[in-house]
Amino acid sequence: MSPVLTGRRKPAVRVDPQTPAVQDSGAEQEAGGVGGWSTGAQANSAALMRWLVWGLIALGPLLGALAYLSVPTTSAAPAPKTAPSAPAASGGQGAAGFASLFVAAYLSAGRGDESKLAAYYPPAGSLQLDGVSGQRRGEQLTVVRLRQTDTAVWSVTVAARVTGAMPTSTPSTQPGASPSPSAATEVVRYLQVPVATAPGAGGATAYTALALPAEVAAPERAKTPELAYGAMRPALPTDPRTQAVTSFLSAYLTKAGAELDRYLAPGTRLAAPSPAPYSGVAVDQFAAEGETGGEPVVSVPGDGTTLRLLVTLRATGQDGVRLPLTYALTLKARAGRWEIASLDGAPAVTSPTPAPAASGAAGPAPAPTT
Repeated sequence: MSPVLTGRRKPAVRVDPQTPAVQDSGAEQEAGGVGGWSTGAQANSAALMRWLVWGLIALGPLLGALAYLSVPTTSAAPAPKTAPSAPAASGGQGAAGFASLFVAAYLSAGRGDESKLAAYYPPAGSLQLDGVSGQRRGEQLTVVRLRQTDTAVWSVTVAARVTGAMPTSTPSTQPGASPSPSAATEVVRYLQVPVATAPGAGGATAYTALALPAEVAAPERAKTPELAYGAMRPALPTDPRTQAVTSFLSAYLTKAGAELDRYLAPGTRLAAPSPAPYSGVAVDQFAAEGETGGEPVVSVPGDGTTLRLLVTLRATGQDGVRLPLTYALTLKARAGRWEIASLDGAPAVTSPTPAPAASGAAGPAPAPTT
């Protein structure tokens, strides 16, 4: 039998308005939030971040000032810069010796000696010298002036007594030139050499000439300062000063110091030349400090009185030749006689002379460097 369809409908389910509706999770994310965050919470978080950023911007200058003030006001001094190494003071002595060797080789150089000069001045290897090698030679070479012209450059003036057949000019650098006739057999000449220094191997100093030697004039002679002594007067045998200096100089020069102490003041120590260079001494004259002339002094002043003398004498050598010598002595009175207080290094002057500019000193000559 077919079912009978009736006109009654199934009643609709009533929804309690107090009961919240259950929505699909996907629909909830689309309608109200993202990842579990509600729209209101997300807005609050963004506002908080904006305030934090603005707060940091506002506090930036204050934080920078605090950081600056927290740095100590004193800081460690920077390490001093190391100056470039300069040649030692002794470089001047080496330069003087190097220049002396160069001048000696230069004066004796002739045809074929270019390589010898190149050991001191490398460009000399391309020169063409004239004359006979060894025709001239320099003797008694002495450095008479040494001055530093730059940090590592020295100007050295060497005096040389040149002997042998000597043309009027130094070795010619012009090809084909011939020496002129000899002008003299012996003369003192002055040659100036510029020498550069540089650090060498093993801490040594290396040297090289910057140019060939230059002929220069002799150094100017200084004006003799006024001495503190009076006029020279004969050394009379009856003068106690003559007796004192004659006894002392005889023991000093002819007896190799034997019995020397008996003529010395207490505390004075002197060493005599040995072996004795002379066989006899004769004191000729002396000049006494502060003495202007008049009658000779025959008495000895009180103990402790000192007197400076300049004594001239003749000393007879072992060959019988008499040689004039001069001594500056200081005497001291004791127990009625004069004794030798010191053998002075130089005569005394009335006023100090101005010290010359530092010029160094000649030292041992180094080997030439190529």
